[in-house]
Amino acid sequence: MHRLKVQGVPLILKSIVQLLHFGYHQAMSCLFPVAIFGTLALSNVVHLPFIYRYDAILLVLLGVQYFLYRSGLETRDEIKVICLFHLIGLALELYKVHMGSWSYPEPAYTKLFGVPLYSGFMYASVASFMCQVWRRLRMDMTGWPGLASAALLGGAIYLNFFTHHFIPDVRWWLTGLVFIVFRKTWIIYRVREATYRMPLTLSFIIVGFFIWLAENISTFFNAWKYPNQHQVWHLVSFSKISSWFLLAIISVIIVAQLKYVKARRVWGD
Repeated sequence: MHRLKVQGVPLILKSIVQLLHFGYHQAMSCLFPVAIFGTLALSNVVHLPFIYRYDAILLVLLGVQYFLYRSGLETRDEIKVICLFHLIGLALELYKVHMGSWSYPEPAYTKLFGVPLYSGFMYASVASFMCQVWRRLRMDMTGWPGLASAALLGGAIYLNFFTHHFIPDVRWWLTGLVFIVFRKTWIIYRVREATYRMPLTLSFIIVGFFIWLAENISTFFNAWKYPNQHQVWHLVSFSKISSWFLLAIISVIIVAQLKYVKARRVWGD
């Protein structure tokens, strides 16, 4: 019995070291999302007399993005992806606010049709995390369904965010298609010298859950409000996890395809 315990100690220590390295890279990949939540929290309690809150948030986040790029923590390609997601997210925000799904009640100079421009960064933060963790954990994929299948499914998911307001919501059908299309797709990631893998659909669920947690934090700090939160804050509906699950898919599809295109360009395939 004593011998088994002694032999097990190095394995336990190795597992702890691996976990610490994995946690470090995850934490570093979350720098921009953490900056967003920190700014939302601080601006909710510290009120500057000479600038609106939403305008201040935008300036801070632009500064954070500049710092991350100049410090080398984000690459030029990652900045391009983040800008793309900012535009995708802003378009969705403009539509959702117009349809009354949620609102931004505070005044600001940098609001477009009731939507503060900083809101796109909340979607861009998902892209920032995806890009960072992909590079830091040297990620790859096996069983990728190909551009046509992935792009068509991602486009249908994004379109459903708009169309479900006037035709039946097909998110559950789309969720079923996700499990079918990506049934053979695995994420390969590396921590130090070890290589691990997990089903891509499982990563969608994990990311969707944590974005839902982030959404609760954001609404608590008045980043935006759902109709039932104007008088008293309430926990965001668990059904929103499915929305973020689908959004995570769009993020992975775009990031993975861009990484694939860049790899082909580098290797000259």
